[in-house]
Parts: sequence; structure tokens; C-alpha cells
Amino acid sequence: MKHVRHFTPSLFLSLVHVCLVQANYAPYFFDNGARSTNGNMALLSLSEDTPVGTHVYTLNGTDPEGDPVTYDLTYEAGSRRYFSVDKNLGNVTLIEELDREKEDEIEVIVSISDGLSTVSEKVRILVMDANDESPEFINTPYIVEVPENTPSSSSIFKIEAVDKDTGSGGSITYFLQNIHANKFTIDRHSGVLRIKTGVTLDYEKSRTHFVVVVAKDGGGKLRGDNKVFSATTTVTINVEDVQDTPPMFIGTPYYGYVYEDTLAGSEVLTVVALDGDRGKPNSIHYCIVNGDEGSFEISNTTGAISVIKSPNQLKKEVYELKVQASEVSQEGDISEHTFAVVTIRVVDLNNHPPTFYGENGPQNRFELTMYEHPPEGEILRGLKITVNDSDQGANAKFNLRLVGPGGIFRVVPQTVLNEAQVTIIVENSASIDYEKFKVLTFKLLAIEVNTPEKFSSTADIVIRLLDTNDNVPKFSSDYYIARIPENSPGGSNVVAVTATDPDSGLWGEIKYSIYGTGADLFLIHPSTGIIYTQPWAVLDAEVNSKYNFYVKAEDTDGKYSLAEVFITVLDVNDHSPEFNENIQEKTMIIGSPVKIEAIDQDAEEPNNIVDYSIMQADPANVFDIDQSTGEIKLKSYIRSLDIIHNITKNKDCIWSLVVQAKDRGSPSFSTTAVLKIDITEETLHKGPMAAFLMQTKDNPMKALGVLAGVMGIMVLITIMISTAMFWRNKRSNKIMPVRRIIKKRQIPPSRTVRMEWLKFKRPSNAAEKFVVEDDVKSLHNENSNNNIQVTPVPPMAPLPPPPPALAPRSDAPGWRVPTVSGSLTPKHTIKPPKKKGHGSAHNALVSELKMRFEKRNAATGEPHI
Repeated sequence: MKHVRHFTPSLFLSLVHVCLVQANYAPYFFDNGARSTNGNMALLSLSEDTPVGTHVYTLNGTDPEGDPVTYDLTYEAGSRRYFSVDKNLGNVTLIEELDREKEDEIEVIVSISDGLSTVSEKVRILVMDANDESPEFINTPYIVEVPENTPSSSSIFKIEAVDKDTGSGGSITYFLQNIHANKFTIDRHSGVLRIKTGVTLDYEKSRTHFVVVVAKDGGGKLRGDNKVFSATTTVTINVEDVQDTPPMFIGTPYYGYVYEDTLAGSEVLTVVALDGDRGKPNSIHYCIVNGDEGSFEISNTTGAISVIKSPNQLKKEVYELKVQASEVSQEGDISEHTFAVVTIRVVDLNNHPPTFYGENGPQNRFELTMYEHPPEGEILRGLKITVNDSDQGANAKFNLRLVGPGGIFRVVPQTVLNEAQVTIIVENSASIDYEKFKVLTFKLLAIEVNTPEKFSSTADIVIRLLDTNDNVPKFSSDYYIARIPENSPGGSNVVAVTATDPDSGLWGEIKYSIYGTGADLFLIHPSTGIIYTQPWAVLDAEVNSKYNFYVKAEDTDGKYSLAEVFITVLDVNDHSPEFNENIQEKTMIIGSPVKIEAIDQDAEEPNNIVDYSIMQADPANVFDIDQSTGEIKLKSYIRSLDIIHNITKNKDCIWSLVVQAKDRGSPSFSTTAVLKIDITEETLHKGPMAAFLMQTKDNPMKALGVLAGVMGIMVLITIMISTAMFWRNKRSNKIMPVRRIIKKRQIPPSRTVRMEWLKFKRPSNAAEKFVVEDDVKSLHNENSNNNIQVTPVPPMAPLPPPPPALAPRSDAPGWRVPTVSGSLTPKHTIKPPKKKGHGSAHNALVSELKMRFEKRNAATGEPHI
């Protein structure tokens, strides 16, 4: 029964024209359920291994009016088209291969149309899994490091594989190939690899094991057949060495040959044994156990076997020597040992040269890649070299040596009989340096020893080095000296230090830093090495002009070196000269200069050198100043106050000068001051005492104290001299000839008139010449006090003259009293001293003595004193 669902305008029009047009109903699909092969494709499922071109379904529907229907398939934009449909029959065909692992559901829009109406439905086709994926190992390759002393049954690694299939096809089990031939087993479910029970590893026997692991899925249907997939991978197991192995001989078996012309004592061959543990190998001690029959000997340290008899004394054609190699510990104890048999044959043919062999036959070039600086004594195991001479006896004896940079490697054995495994051992690890040589090239030379033909052959040994961090950064200098002006702003560059590290890559990158007590004001750029001042730093050469600290260059591994930096802060002229005292008043004595002084606080020359000048004086052209010392003096033509009074009417002679102190810096700074000079004239008295009094005129107490001290000393000396003369006269009992006394006495030099009053206070030599005259005896007795100033007295009876032995010796200096040529005067006035200072009686006595002394000299013909 047909019915109308909605009342629409189109329906209304159809009712209006009901007599003209019959109503049309939409077609529809048959819904035959999930297991149906025709209908609307609802709940359709397909296996992913369904072949392309397979008829997978038939669309089926009808039209209520019985009109013929057509079918169509459409997809959403961007979706892959997996099916095609026959529009009339509705047959659906697979046109694209299915893959559940990529897409497990397919959405399709199926439609049916009667020509007027079209009905569409969106259906989902489920893609069912088929066992079409193989297991895949993850995190490959597998490389395992296992110590050789790892206990049996220990787990050493876990292997993991995945399979994208579901169900049994996605389950994985593990097993090993050649399970009976290797030393390992694997758990079939977890993939844990273990060492077999009762089995141990041995580094010396096998250092690497290769284990083939198979991962297999649980199987499943694929295109109608039951399929099982699997995958394999190889696990590399590297055995790490442990100290547990006795020494072993290398290059075995050993064959030696003795020729008919071999000399007794000649080396036949060298056996070489190494400690089986290569971590810290012990040295080897060799000895022959038996078989030598007194014909051969071996070096205990090198393993060189020599024949000690001539060949014609050898009774056997073949000797088999049993050689023992024992390990000698660092304490000198012989521990583990091993044996080797050395076969020595006596032959005399030579028709084959030595030949080098590799793993695949004769070879004349061998290459190896290794890291620089391997341990000394290490064997280059990557070189598989065998050398062989097919001759017999001595004709097969040849030497091996390396031709190239010397002292780096040594070849063992050095002497070969017939055949040997060639071993190259590191001898100088320091020379194997990537920074010096990227590639080391040697010639391996084999040359027969005792044959006239001297057959030989060579092979090239090429060793390519890999870099390690074996260098320490090195500065271009052990110390750096820099200078910076003190007015430099913060952040100024001071000096750039440079260090180099020849290592490559990150190992050659350098980071700089500074430290030390003198580094507080400085920073360093960590990558460029530029040292600069702190942003807040203020340098002052007057406070501190020297800084030193250390700079450090460090690579990424922490290796470093140090250098010392010395920084001098250069002085800048930033201080003005300053007068160091109050120079407002100075007193100048005519003929003597006065001095001014200014100090410049700058640290270095010429900034702290001061020059002086007179800027202004009234009147002018009176004073001169020394530019360097600051001494001010009058012009040379001014010698008295009278000249000064003629120049100016200023009677008090106090003049003002404007003086300048100027440094020699650039720019230059100066300071001026006003100086008042009081000019006075020098007193009449001259000499050291007068100069002292002038210097101390501003401090009278000091002058009085010194003068009192001098007077006390003079009194003490006078008392001592008087006492000595008294005892001398008391001991004399006769008068000696005057002429004899005069000859033994030296006449002291004459004194000036101003000091004659001092001469009279000491024993007068001139008076002593007249000791026999009455008038002199009456005036001056040898025991009298010469400091008494009296008028002449009547003559007295003469005293006996002193004995000649007590006369003054020519080599003894006369007694002297410091003279004072001036007197102490008040500070404000300077007056000439009065000339009546000692009295008229004293002067008359001196004049009288001098006159008589001159007459005496004229009478006797002696020189005038």
C-alpha cells in the first residue's frame, strides 16, 4: 500500500492534477542480512587477501511501480575507490588490493535509482586480517658486550620483534639457528638471550660470537593456504677480556733452519710469547726445557734461539726444542707458563724468495684503521699477515723489518725460518699522533739472511689514524703583558689571549676563564679570549698601577692550561701640582737662594715632573728662578741692600712674587701662589757656625742649646789639657836647648784675625819658642789657664821648659775649637757684630807676642809663620 508521508506543495500540485499524473514511489534495497551476498552491502566483510577482480557482492533492490532500477557506488572525497558496480545488474567487483594493516574499514555510498528517484545509503565494509605480514626486529643492529667471566645461565640481552597481523598471525616465538653449535640459548616467548647452562666464555679462544635469531609468527590463512612467516637477525656478542689466561706463543708453529755456512753463535729464529691477558701484560721469561742436545741456546728476555755449534758438528738433521715461556710478575715471581715446540732443520737449498700472504692469498698491501696513541706493546690485530719461504733450512731464513718512521712499531719475529705469522707491535705510542700523521705508511721488508741470492720481497702497510682528545690547550705565550690608560671607560678591551688545541671537532674547542686576586676588575670572553674591564671598573694609576692574574684555557673534556697576565695601568695627567707647604713668606739673605717646592700626585713621568716660573714680580727683573729645583735668587748684579734700595723705595725689602708650578703632562696643569720674600743682608761673621745660626734664627732655643753644648766641651778639653801640662812640668828636671825644641815642632798654619782670640786659648806654638825669655815667661806659663783674659803683668821667674818628649808631635793634629763667625741676633733685625768682643788687653798681648816672634825669626833665619 502506498501512502503520502508529507504534505508538500509538490504533492498538492500532484493532487490537483491527479486526474492527469499518477504518483511515483522511490525504489529501495533489499536488506538480506550480514551473511547475504546480495542486497545493500550492509555488514559486508572481506578478507584482505581477496584477489583484485573478484565478484564480491550483488546490489539488489526494486521499485514499487516495477520500473527498472540502476545501481551506483560513490565515495567521499579523497577516499580510495576499491569497488566498481555494474549499473544494471548490480554486480560489485574488487578493483583495488586490500590491506588491513593500512585500512581496516571502507566506507561506500550505494545508490539505487528508478530514473526519477534515487535512494542512497552509506555502508561500511570490514576488511578482515590475513596472515600476510612477517615479523620485524626492532632496535637493530644488536651488539652486546659480555665479560668472559659472566656465569653460565646468565641473561645477557633481550631481543624484540613485532608482527602487524592479528591473532595467531601476530604472535611471535623465538629460536636460534644452530642451537647445538653455539654457546647461547633464547627464551622462545620473551626473547631473552642467555648463556647456556654449563658453558663459559673465553676471550682468548673467541672474542666475538655471532648468533642468528629467528622470529616466527603463529601462522594463518593467506589466499586459502595456511602460511607461516619468519624473520632472522644476527646478534654480535663481543667478549671482554679478564685476567685469567697464561702466556701464549704467537707465530707458531716455529721452524728454524741451519745452513752449512752458518757460523756458531748465529741466531736461528726468535720465538715470541705474550701474556694472554692483554689488559696489563707481564713480561715473558724464555728457556729451553729439552731437545737442544747442547747445540742451541735461547735468550731469556728476547726469545732468540741461536746455534752454538758449527753445522758440521750437528749430528741430527732435525732438532725439536721444547721452549717454555713463563710470565714474570712485577714483583719478579715466575707464575704461569706455556710451552712451544721449535723445529730446527739443517738444509742448504735456496730457490724461493719470501712471500707475503693475506687471508685470501698472496698480498702486497695491507691496510688498517685505528685510534691514535694505542697502548705500548699492543698488537695490531687487524693486520693478518703471513710470510713464507718455501725453501728449507738456512735458505728459508730471512729477516723482517719495517722501513718508515723509526721507533713507532716493531715487527715480530725479526728472524723467520720458513714461515711465520707477522705481528706488528706498538713501540712508541706518543709518535702515533693524529695531529702529526693522518696516515702512517711503512714498507714491510723480508730479506734472506745468509743466502748469496739475498732474495727479498716487500709489502705496503698503510695505517689510517682516528683522532682522540689527547692534547691540552696551549697558550701562544706563558704570559701576556698589556697596558691600558687609567681613563679608559668600563668595558674597554685590554688584551686578547690565544690558545690552540690541535684536536679535531669538539675536542678542539676552547673556553677561556680568568681567576686570581688581581682579576676582580676584568672579564674575559669565553670563546674569543678578549680580556676587557668590568663595566663598572674605574682604573687609577695612582691607587694601583699593576694587576696580574691567571687565564685558563679549557677544552670540552676539562683539559686545561694556564698563562699569567700582567696589566699596567698607564698614568694620565689628571692631577695639578700642589705646593707642599705654606709658601706665603720666605726670608732671603743676599747671595743665598730660597726654595719653593710643589708635588704632583700623578704616578709617572713626565706627568709628575714640575717646572717653576715667576709669573709676576714688582719690580720686575729682580729675581731669577731655577726651572727644575724651584730655587729663587736675586739677579747676579744685586749684591747688597744698597742696590735694592736704589731699585725700589720699599725700605723694608719685602716683595711679592706670583710663582707658578706647572707639570709636563699633556695637557699640562699648573698652580700659582703668591710668595712674599723678606730680603736681608748677610752678617759679617762667616763660617759653619754663622751658617748654622742663620739656619736656626727662627728657632733660638735650638741655637742656644747647641752653643751651650760647644762651650761645655771646650771647658772640659781645657781642663784636661791643663792637667796634662801640669803633670808634664812636674816630671821635668832640666831645661832642654831651645833650638832643639823648635826643630822637632811643626808650625801650625796661620789663623785669620777673627779667630786669634781662639788661638790664645790654646797653647801657643809661637810663644813656646820664647820660653827662655823673661817677658814671655811672665805672660804665659805652661800650667796656666789660657782662657783667662787679663792685662799684661810684670815678668816673673821663668819655669823650666817642658822636656822634648812632651813637645807636640808632627803627625798629631792640633787641638781645634769650632769657630763662630757671627753672633745670635734677634729674628727681626740683623746688625754687624761689635769688634771689641775680647777686650783691648787681650789684643795688645797678641800683637806683642807676634812682633817679638817675627824679630826672633829674623835673627835666627827661620821662616816666618
